[in-house]
Parts: sequence; structure tokens; C-alpha cells
Amino acid sequence: MKPVVSLRGASLQFGKRALWEDLDLDIRPGEFFAVLGPNGSGKTSFLKVLLGLQDLHAGRAMLGGHAVERGSSLIGYIPQQKSFAPDTPMRARDLVGLGVDGHRWGLRLHKSKANRRIDELLEVVGATDYANVPVGLLSGGEQQRLRVAQALATDPEVLLCDEPLLSLDMHHQQAVSALINKQCREQNSAVVFVTHEINPIIDYVDRVLYLAGGSFRVGTPQEVMTTEVLSELYGSHVEVIHANGRIVVVGLPDATTHHHADVHVTAGEVA
Repeated sequence: MKPVVSLRGASLQFGKRALWEDLDLDIRPGEFFAVLGPNGSGKTSFLKVLLGLQDLHAGRAMLGGHAVERGSSLIGYIPQQKSFAPDTPMRARDLVGLGVDGHRWGLRLHKSKANRRIDELLEVVGATDYANVPVGLLSGGEQQRLRVAQALATDPEVLLCDEPLLSLDMHHQQAVSALINKQCREQNSAVVFVTHEINPIIDYVDRVLYLAGGSFRVGTPQEVMTTEVLSELYGSHVEVIHANGRIVVVGLPDATTHHHADVHVTAGEVA
């Protein structure tokens, strides 16, 4: 099976600091691929490269066998959860509709066809009951379901997810993660899931790219999330404990906090 995402000799810098260098990577259809690491390690920058919003300093990035370009129809994108103002003049179905034909100018053509597609997407993410509710009155989890629906509108070959679980409670984290995994498994979309904590998606992840200190490691969670690997990446001892299907990381360098047994690294210059 041919990869849908390929990087060869890929290097990226932030100022004079190398985020990562000489990265060779293939991501195949139907693969759930997590990108982990502390803030400032280049996780979001990795997504920006695939979105065509950030140029590599060296190497090349390809989607579907072609050079990455901005606005590729192969990509669906789920941003970080950010709440809408309560008075936002947009219904839930209007937000999803932006994914269906928001790239077109003027009045909506083939309105009935577009509405059928919007209804299908709302049903897929379990948002039918609040389709006509203003988005600003919905919970963060409900809003994020709509962003998933919007990202799925074009049946993307690659679904890019930028910390989509931030600010969500555990119930909504599980629901949104399951929706993304469903797209991966049933529609054979490759998922690139940037996150600071792996536990909410641990049951779904096939491979991990862990970025830290200008270095990286790629492999299964069992291969990468170990005391030896993380200690090498950070250049100091990091203890990794596997317990009851969860991963607990203890002793990360720099300012860190621990939340629900997951590691959350405080804000840095870039994500």
C-alpha cells in the first residue's frame, strides 16, 4: 500500500534552533499516527508543513505522491477546541456546511444536495439533535463534534488533528477520539493526531512520532514510550510506567505539570 504522507530528509527550524532534522517518514492509509512531545518541540509546525503553511528548511514533504500544496483536497483539518461567543450568528448545521461548500463564492448551488450531505455528517458525529442550535450555546464537546463533521465533509484521505481534545472533559475526549478513529478504520483515512497526552487515544494509535530537544523517535507506542527512549530524547532520566492500559511519565525536565496521570508540558515558543 502506497503511503499517503511521505517526508524525506525533512528538517525544520525555529529561528536558529532545530525542531527536527533528517526526518524520513511514511504514513499509510488507515493508519492512526500520533505526534507527541512538549510544547516548543514542533508538533503544530509538523501539521503546518502538511497543510502547506510552513516550508521545510531542508528535504521534501509529499501528499498522495505529489508535493504538499496549500488547500489540498486530500486533507481534512480539526483545529484545537476554541469556544464560540454565545451570540455567534451561526447554527450547528451552518458550521458543518462550511466544510461542504464553504470554499465556493456566492449563493449555494444544488442546495438540496448540500443539505443532504450536511445531514449525513451531522448524523455521523451524533449532532443531529442540535443541528439548528446556535453554535455559541453548545458545549465544547458538542462544538468539537461539529468540527469533526466539517473536516470529514470532503472524505479526506488524511485527517490532521491539532490537539482536538484540549479543554474537553473525559467523556467528550472519548467521544471525539472514537469518531476520529472510526474515520480512520472505516474510511481508511490516515490520521495524524497531535497531542500532549497519549492516554485518551492509546487504544487507537498505531505509531508515534515523539519530538523532543531537536531529536525524534518513530515507532509503536510500546517501542517509543519507554524509559530508555524518552530519557535519551530529553538527555536526562525520565521514568515511564505502563499500568492498567495507561502510560504515566514521571520526571520530565523543565517546567511540567501532571494531569490525570498524563504529562502536560507548559507553553513554549512553538507547539
